[in-house]
Amino acid sequence: MTKTLSDSAANLEITKSDSGVRRTRLREFQAQLVERMQAAQRGGFSKLSQLGIIIGQQRYLLDLREAGEIVSATLLTNVPLTKDWYVGLSNIRGNLTSVVDLSRFQGFELTKLDNSCRIVGFAPALGFNSGLLVSQVLGLRNLAEMEEIASGETDGNSQEWLQRRFRDRDGNVWHELSLAALVQNQDFLHIGL
Repeated sequence: MTKTLSDSAANLEITKSDSGVRRTRLREFQAQLVERMQAAQRGGFSKLSQLGIIIGQQRYLLDLREAGEIVSATLLTNVPLTKDWYVGLSNIRGNLTSVVDLSRFQGFELTKLDNSCRIVGFAPALGFNSGLLVSQVLGLRNLAEMEEIASGETDGNSQEWLQRRFRDRDGNVWHELSLAALVQNQDFLHIGL
C-alpha cells in the first residue's frame, strides 16, 4: 500500500509539472502575440501578417488590430433564450464577454469544445465586448506567402465580414475575417430567440 501511495504521489507530481510547463508555454505564446499585436497597432509590424485560426472546419485570418486577448474556452455560462450560436458568457479579466460560435452562426455545425479551443476577444478599439469561440489558434500567417483567390471562385460565403480568400502553399483556403464588419451585421447583434 505504501508503494501505491508513493507511486500515486509521483504521478501527481509529473501531472503538475506537465500542467505547469503547458501553462508557461501558453503564457510565453500569449506574451509574444501581445507584443506583436501592440507593434501592429503602432504600425511597426507588417500589415501582411495576420492571426490564423480555425473555427469549425474553416480557416480564417484576423487582422491583429481587430483581435484582442486570447484565453482558454473554459467556464462558459449558458444564457437562456438565445440562439444556438450564442455560446454564452465568459469572465475575461473581470469583464463579462459574449462568446459566439461563428461556425454555427454561418449555418455550419457547432464548434466542438475541447482542450484546444480558445476565445479570441475583439479588440477594445471595436467597442464591442465579445469574442469568438475558436477551435484552434494557428499563429501568425503572412499574406505575402499566399495566393489570393479571385472573387469569381466562390464557395457560397458572401457575407460582408468575409473580405477576401487566400490559398496557402499547402492548398488550404483561408478566409479573411473582418471583426469590424461582423459587429455591424444586424443578425450578429440579435442573439435572442
